[in-house]
Amino acid sequence: MLVEDDIRLANLIVDYLKSHDMHVEVERRGDTVLTRLISYKPDIILLDIMLPGLDGLSLCEKLPDYFAGPILLMSALGSPEDQIKGLELGADDYVVKPVDPSLLVARINNLLRRQAQPSKPESHCLSFGKLSIDPHTQAIRLGNTEVDLTSHEFELLWLLASQAGQVLSRQYIYQYLLNIDFDGKDRKIDVRISRLRKKLGDSIETPFRIKTVWGQGYLFAPEAWNN
Repeated sequence: MLVEDDIRLANLIVDYLKSHDMHVEVERRGDTVLTRLISYKPDIILLDIMLPGLDGLSLCEKLPDYFAGPILLMSALGSPEDQIKGLELGADDYVVKPVDPSLLVARINNLLRRQAQPSKPESHCLSFGKLSIDPHTQAIRLGNTEVDLTSHEFELLWLLASQAGQVLSRQYIYQYLLNIDFDGKDRKIDVRISRLRKKLGDSIETPFRIKTVWGQGYLFAPEAWNN
């Protein structure tokens, strides 16, 4: 599904994606998308930000209740702050307009590959003090509280927790979860780490549960979950 109110641009994108054997449904307004998803189940949503009715960022927040696939934000708003905000609100990727159509197809295919072949955690549960992680149900409990994570957040937490006490480099995390090399600029994993810290009661200023080891990567501290 392509959500784009610029008719000329939408037609160009549709024509190019169709030439790569992709079926595309187009929505012109943000406030019609959720109703459309009741009957139409796309594999991926390409979402503009500046939309009539409901903007793309607001829609991105609502989509997880209606749609389980990847979301690719497309916008002329290209500052790092804009991209970080989009990723924090749940987008799986963010491309800045104008985007080369061949790059857009590559981004779509990458997201669809990740969706088709998600990370498969081992079968046993993990427990660290008050934290328990169940890979079968993706249930997370911290003390008496159940923590609600997205599937992407769970995959990252499982990767870190299954190698507790070890520093995992950004390159390793990107290769394991996203099947791409870390280019030194991409912030997807940093954003997910930030969301995990907030949801798991870690300190944002001085994190002690999921630590940043400067110049090396991230470390899940197994001893930090007792309190």
